[in-house]
Amino acid sequence: MTGGLESAADAITGAVVARAVEPDAGEGQSGGPDLCLNCGETLIGKHCHACGQAGHVHRTLGAFWHDFTHSILHFEGKFWRTLPMLAFRPGQLTRRYVHGERAKFVSPLAAFLFSVFLMFAAINWLGGPLSSGAVQANTGGAVPGEFGKDILQEIKKAKADLSALEKAKAPAAQIEKKRAELRQLARAGAFADGLDAEDFKAGDADFDIGNPALEAKFKKAFSNPQLLFYKMQSSAYKFSWAMIPISIPFVWLLFAWRREFHGYDHAVFVTYSLSFMGFFMVLLSILGKLGPLEGLRDPLLSIVPPIHMFAQVKGAYQLGWMGALWRTLALLFIAVFVLLLFVLLLLALGIA
Repeated sequence: MTGGLESAADAITGAVVARAVEPDAGEGQSGGPDLCLNCGETLIGKHCHACGQAGHVHRTLGAFWHDFTHSILHFEGKFWRTLPMLAFRPGQLTRRYVHGERAKFVSPLAAFLFSVFLMFAAINWLGGPLSSGAVQANTGGAVPGEFGKDILQEIKKAKADLSALEKAKAPAAQIEKKRAELRQLARAGAFADGLDAEDFKAGDADFDIGNPALEAKFKKAFSNPQLLFYKMQSSAYKFSWAMIPISIPFVWLLFAWRREFHGYDHAVFVTYSLSFMGFFMVLLSILGKLGPLEGLRDPLLSIVPPIHMFAQVKGAYQLGWMGALWRTLALLFIAVFVLLLFVLLLLALGIA
């Protein structure tokens, strides 16, 4: 029950935060005094033409809660206009926003923030979006299924073999080989149920990095892999925005010789694309709770992102089929590389 309330709170927080960065263009309120209460300028319309403040202000508790619900519901008004285009006409949405149609749609940054909040709320409430053999988002054991069981069995067998070798006073090289095997198995199953710190540290794992201080941090972090995973999850929640600046230079390279496209265009493209993936992960999490439909997740994960990338890059940059196709293939490699860089960033933050 608590997890569900926290997830709902995350989703509402996401809407409020997204609304906070959403411009108020075209959203004035009627009525108001003759002078702006903020700067004193004479009012001409619903907003002050000098500072932008609404002409009508209020000072009651009821009005406060009205502002709160208005912020969410009005954001949702734009949201339900934006979401279908983001899903089915992402190129047109990106192009129209870049060329000035902004009051109609949720801005890329607001959409991204809301998708991130909603995605983590869905993961905490419904479970991870990937198949059951993948790493899940909880910290109480994150490699369920046959894969996790097999890893634990292999670890137990390796521990028994190592103990037997040590009792028999086998050659040091043979013992060290078995210890290395156990370390490798322990790292592969670092988040499996039933694996504790002693399992992971079996054989006194050594990180030969060349920097004693850094080696000590690695040993400390990997001695408690579940804590490391929790730190990485928390950092992913806080630093998900970092994927935007990481991605933009790579997208720019695909159009470096096209002077009609600017950095702002690429930023809008990347942010809307990441927003879609956030909402798509929410959909996969929901499907994971719908019984027979769970099996659709893997096919959808293989098919939908490439198709969406193709549609967005073709429509946003007004490309032909071949130009859009080779850039889509490049974007798929870029997405994997950016995700790898982001995971390395999370690992660095978890170890630090």
